[in-house]
Amino acid sequence: MTGLLEGKVILVTGAGGGIGKTAAQHFAREGASVVATGRSLASVEAVASAIEAVGGACFPMAVDVASGADCAKMVAAAVGEFGRLDGAFNNAGVDGPLVPAADYPEEAFDQLIAINLKGVWNCMRHEIPAMLAGGGGSIVNNASALSEVGQFNMIAYCAAKAGVLGLTRAAALDYGARGIRVNTLSPGVIETPMMTSQMETYPELRAALLARHPLGRLGEPREIAEAAAWMLSDRSSFMLGANLAVDGGYLAM
Repeated sequence: MTGLLEGKVILVTGAGGGIGKTAAQHFAREGASVVATGRSLASVEAVASAIEAVGGACFPMAVDVASGADCAKMVAAAVGEFGRLDGAFNNAGVDGPLVPAADYPEEAFDQLIAINLKGVWNCMRHEIPAMLAGGGGSIVNNASALSEVGQFNMIAYCAAKAGVLGLTRAAALDYGARGIRVNTLSPGVIETPMMTSQMETYPELRAALLARHPLGRLGEPREIAEAAAWMLSDRSSFMLGANLAVDGGYLAM
């Protein structure tokens, strides 16, 4: 390990599985004290146990990012446990149903926007004051290659992820000069349990997705975790308001 995050306190949302779980464990290996949050306490407790078993430090907490009150408690707990907050990987998200735009269920649309878009704002609006109090920090908002292009039957997801880019760029301008760097990471299609479930429901989906990735394969959670660790580290110190695509060439097509 290179110790990219040595001595830093990093918060990870959506840490109970998939990219978030891998990221939390990777950040700990890179020297960070990790606050792992997710909707299921049992899932993030398992992540914390795995980190602690190899000598790392991790505080698990159940959080619904759609709730501003939950996010306030999350940041307060992070500062209370470790004394400060240096970075955050705002990763929590859901995929929603695959339905054409005019038929998309309103309740599902509202839920997806509440988690994937408003949830990022809820996190930032509480993370930023804590980072300002500590002299600065780095925020990485997890978006998607679909933040920049459309996709059939995914109107809510595409809208939310495009919104994350807007939130990120505006926040970067607001706080860059005050020592807080805000950037976006946009994965291509990653082999996670959420994605596997979609491909099991729609058997033709895997071949279609592979065709969209010039590398000829889907991504792995560790590849996103490694990119996020660099973005959260001091080595990306001149990066502000940027969107880093780690997408196997998806956006180059």
